[in-house]
Amino acid sequence: EEPRIVLKSSSLVPSWDRSVQPGTLGCELAGGVARAHPIKHGVVVDWEALEGLWQRLLVGGLRVLPEQWPVLVSNSPSAPPEDREKAAELLFEALAVPACHMASTALLALCSSGALSGLAVEAGAGVCHATPIYGGHSWHKATFRQDVAGSTLSRYLRDLLVTACPNIGVQALPRKTITQLKKRCCYVSLDFEGDLRNPARHHPASFCLGKGCYLRITSERFCCPEPIFQPCLLGQSEPGLAALAFRALQKMPPTLRTGLANTVVLAGGSTLFPGFIQRLDLELEGQCRRHGYPALRPHLVANPGRGSAVWTGGSMVASLGSFQCDWMTRAMYQECGSRLVHEVFN
Repeated sequence: EEPRIVLKSSSLVPSWDRSVQPGTLGCELAGGVARAHPIKHGVVVDWEALEGLWQRLLVGGLRVLPEQWPVLVSNSPSAPPEDREKAAELLFEALAVPACHMASTALLALCSSGALSGLAVEAGAGVCHATPIYGGHSWHKATFRQDVAGSTLSRYLRDLLVTACPNIGVQALPRKTITQLKKRCCYVSLDFEGDLRNPARHHPASFCLGKGCYLRITSERFCCPEPIFQPCLLGQSEPGLAALAFRALQKMPPTLRTGLANTVVLAGGSTLFPGFIQRLDLELEGQCRRHGYPALRPHLVANPGRGSAVWTGGSMVASLGSFQCDWMTRAMYQECGSRLVHEVFN
């Protein structure tokens, strides 16, 4: 029902000693250890680091032999198509898995809600997406992305705190502490401009930094998540997430638009801010009215476990008996090569 292991992509990536059987004490680090960032804004930028990360996850974390287990990999809706080929090469050549499957994060998020058609609105750590899906197929021409996401908000919160509390040494706080502060104390305002102008609407909160030191924050609580809806606060000209979701619906054929709007599935950790659902609902409905679609009434689906909705969807799909014929096997890869992914996982 939930992931057994959650591993940050921006973490220490060792080289595991693959010669040792899982379950023994031999999974020590065999090589150097370095902090790697293999994925940026949903796109793989360092395949060697990703290989080390997957080895750490499978061998060191799950304690399994990759050559004995098929692997389902999710990929960003806006990732380059050739990334699927590289992922297949990594899985079959480096990890020697017997079979693999690749699916869009948007589709898996939708599947977590039991739907195969709808609009997936994802807001994760590195990237946000609005992806229409009909009958299990993504509409790439109607997919929109935004690079303002969770990691951006954490950096923004640090900047806000440095300005508000210059004497506390916020700049020296670990990134993990800033992320915890963001998750525990921040919320989305339903009237950002009004709340900003009226200090009486602020809800101060204190956060323990350890050793009896507390940090008191006020407007930073609702200013932190606001760039998801207003990227202009960070000097970016791209539209906010609600505008992207509306554009995705607008790009769809009129015959499909209403049906997709009835199932707007939220996914990703950055959708968990208190007030996020209500704000997105208000803004998306406002977008429809302002642009001449008053009859279009989007219905948001926000399950409590939406932070790991992509994993949940993958878990549900991979457990179906009908899914077992959808794997790309090692034999298929050896016969046709990595380009086969475009046919098998289209």
